[in-house]
Amino acid sequence: MTDPALDPASQARALSLLAEMSLAEKLHLLDGDTPFWSGMVDIATRDASHRHPWPTGCLPRLGLKGLQFVDGPRGVVLEGGATTFPAPIARGATWDPDLEEKIGEAIAREARSFGADWVAAVCINLLRHPGWGRAQETYGEDPVHLGAMGAAMTRGLQRHAIACVKHFALNSIDSSRFLVDVRASERVLHELYLPHFRDCVKAGAGSVMSAYNRVNGEWCGQHPQLLQDILKTRWGFRGFVVTDFIFGVRDGVRALLAGQDLEMPFRMIFAGSLSEAVADGRLPIRRIDEAVLRLLQAQLTVPPGPYPIALRHCAAHRQLAREAATKSIVLLKNDPLKTDQQKTALQKAALQKADQQKAALQKTDEPVLPLRGLHSLAVIGPYPAVANLGDRGSSDTRPEPGSVVSPLAGLQAAAPELRLQVADGADPQAAAALAADCDAALLVLGLDWRLEGEHIHPGDIAPILQQIPPPDGLLRLGRSRVLPLWRPVARLIAWITSYGSARQGGDFASGDRTALDLPPEQVALIEAVAAANPRTVVVLMGGGAILTEGWQDRVPGLLLLWYPGQQGGEALADVLLGRVSPSGRLPFTIPTDVAHLPPFEPRAHQVTYDLWHGYRRLRREGHRAAYPFGYGLSYSRFELADFTAAIEPQAGEEGELLVEVTARNVGAMEADEVVQVYLEPPGHVVERPARVLVGFQRASLAMGEQRRLVMRIPLRRLAYFEESSDGFVLESGLHRLVVARHAEDAGLALELPVEGRFLGR
Repeated sequence: MTDPALDPASQARALSLLAEMSLAEKLHLLDGDTPFWSGMVDIATRDASHRHPWPTGCLPRLGLKGLQFVDGPRGVVLEGGATTFPAPIARGATWDPDLEEKIGEAIAREARSFGADWVAAVCINLLRHPGWGRAQETYGEDPVHLGAMGAAMTRGLQRHAIACVKHFALNSIDSSRFLVDVRASERVLHELYLPHFRDCVKAGAGSVMSAYNRVNGEWCGQHPQLLQDILKTRWGFRGFVVTDFIFGVRDGVRALLAGQDLEMPFRMIFAGSLSEAVADGRLPIRRIDEAVLRLLQAQLTVPPGPYPIALRHCAAHRQLAREAATKSIVLLKNDPLKTDQQKTALQKAALQKADQQKAALQKTDEPVLPLRGLHSLAVIGPYPAVANLGDRGSSDTRPEPGSVVSPLAGLQAAAPELRLQVADGADPQAAAALAADCDAALLVLGLDWRLEGEHIHPGDIAPILQQIPPPDGLLRLGRSRVLPLWRPVARLIAWITSYGSARQGGDFASGDRTALDLPPEQVALIEAVAAANPRTVVVLMGGGAILTEGWQDRVPGLLLLWYPGQQGGEALADVLLGRVSPSGRLPFTIPTDVAHLPPFEPRAHQVTYDLWHGYRRLRREGHRAAYPFGYGLSYSRFELADFTAAIEPQAGEEGELLVEVTARNVGAMEADEVVQVYLEPPGHVVERPARVLVGFQRASLAMGEQRRLVMRIPLRRLAYFEESSDGFVLESGLHRLVVARHAEDAGLALELPVEGRFLGR
């Protein structure tokens, strides 16, 4: 599917349709086709968002079938057996844009099988703080990594549907998203919080969703600088802008004038304000025509359907889900047992007369993983046998009953000969006794939808509810008669709502986290089980960062499983048993102390974003990470050599940096490596982060194989944004480039002399 605005036939057809439309029909196209009250009842009583797509733009007189919207960052959210993929943060840990593009195409094809053709699966808000409740829905903390993954998802979706990229912009606090005003300089905006949106626009995104929050004093849904000046004019975006759902507009006229094109999913603020604004001259018809034209062009280029139901949960898509889950697993720690632990384990093996296990344990320098030589394994914790897929907000999926492979089910299928002893860990002493009776212990712990996720405080939306329309039945009596009587009713509804609150851990989700530790009962369980069996491995599930400082020294093995999707149990078994080497790399920094992260107040009314978060902030303040951005262990070993870099000034829009390096697998098994390229800029003109990611490439290498990796990096990534010039400037001087395994790795370095110049906007 091509960019709808660049298709000449679609443009001509759209212009013809526009000329035939009445003003009422044009205004009809600017909001969802669902009336507010029936839609809200549908959500409240029938779980509507999981039962059908949301329609807009249907105009039978002109043969317009409209668009059908569905959410889906981890898969299509509708009931009916769609594939549940690992959460985006897990897929971010794969550092594999090629795989992400395939997943995007799979999600789009499954959406089409439900009758949907517009998919909100590209969530690319930068993870400023890893306690954000919706950390699981994005890809990570770095704009280059985020942009590569988001652009890949966009390309995949656009082959069969319209991709919706969200939430534009600076939306990274959930509990106050309807209140907070995010302050950021032009430099911070263009260097950190906007580049990944630009990458998705360049990848052909058909739509962009504005955010609920404010930026520099203005609501994102009516922000002329973001929507018109930057998105449409500076970047040349030719698709359409849609509001975030239900409560994404405060002032309908200001929103449309600012560049907003469509209010979803209901006839609400736009329907109640735009026609009067046209009549009294506050809203020019040319702006309406421009919005309608964008919507028509998008609608006319959707590939014809229908797509077969058999696409849902098909073998190919399940295999993609399994591949993503496998590649996302991050091995954080893989130590040999300590000397005293070896002695204890050997004594235990001798008493049990387990000669094979005894021989394995005598190899004191071998790491605890993969699990080999076992006859029994204690599987303990709250999550081994449950479908822990992520939060229950807008990205909640509904896989076919019985289709989710839990960690326990994955192990049972992969190693039927292994005696698995299972406990939920509610009683630490009983769990410890079970672990003591087994050759090794596996703890499956972490987070779930009750501890993190999307969140709404009803009182925060009260100001918007003052504008809710009267029921359609009342409007039939005449707007002029009904509206004066309705407005006090709407204000009363808003007043009542203003006293509402959302339950922490309620039926929706728990919101943001300021404490990043495991729940105390899980820490107590680790301590009890590790004391009983030194061969204990901890598997962590979740979407945000989890601090490990208080207990990680008690266990030799530690992995991140994330929310791994419906095939996650198979992936975990493959990694634990050594059938596949772990190859995930952290998409965010895990600090040793939450104080090393930016301040984070979930109920903030105003917050300032600067250049310093994640690995950039830690390096600036002299803190080492517990586990750095880009970090992950392997069962194999890799060497990098022959690193070269050169600038090709004529390549791309602004020139490119051509990087080449040879990667070799010198370990004992096939494995994947993620080669990361970091820039250490001169920083003579303005303060800049001491090291930033500028490129990366994932490579699968057989044992003994070596390969020359080539990366083409836009020169814009080496530049800084100069506010006085309103554009990117390449600084003169020596630029130090480092190919490394993570953000704190010394790696291989070279210095490249660069002649400064202005690169453009």
